[in-house]
Amino acid sequence: MSKIVDHAGRREEIVQAARRIILREGIEAATIRAIAREAGYSNGVLTHYFADKDDIMLSALRSSHRRVTDRFRGRPAGRGGMAALHELLMDNLPLDDERAGESGLKIGFWSRSLTSPATLRAQRARAEELRRLVRGLLGAAAEAGEIRTSEELGDVTERLLALVDGLSVHRLLYPDRLGADRLERLLGTELDRLRTGGA
Repeated sequence: MSKIVDHAGRREEIVQAARRIILREGIEAATIRAIAREAGYSNGVLTHYFADKDDIMLSALRSSHRRVTDRFRGRPAGRGGMAALHELLMDNLPLDDERAGESGLKIGFWSRSLTSPATLRAQRARAEELRRLVRGLLGAAAEAGEIRTSEELGDVTERLLALVDGLSVHRLLYPDRLGADRLERLLGTELDRLRTGGA
């Protein structure tokens, strides 16, 4: 009797092996051979499930994006406006090992986005999803009278996302200088400006 193989499960094992290597050693270390070794399979098994290394890498990036989205969507409902916005933005900062890994993985893929149209599309899709969430929460906060700003909410959205990306990079590069408490304070200062209508 032939062995029944869980193809979806095996594919996910390979993606998670690639993700672990990227998180542990960086994107350059995620070679086909290293991924196969990490997953416990031969190189040939990988080629059965993925077109090439880029296909594996793109799947690892999308898997990371799904984890971030699922974590936020799994939060208790009932928060809206500024409370939810604060939570969403904080969740996208590298405040613990899991989120530091996710931020490092995302940033590691930025350079690949310059030469890989598929990677660029995946990065843009994730960024657009986050942009829509932030813009929607800002709109809810404005309707509830929680914020006062003369800026277009689209511009505020871009500024907040740029702040989160910049703080993430600096936190990864200078963890001793930019602790979690300081990250929260810097983000809180920006959100307070929206509440008071400050520039």
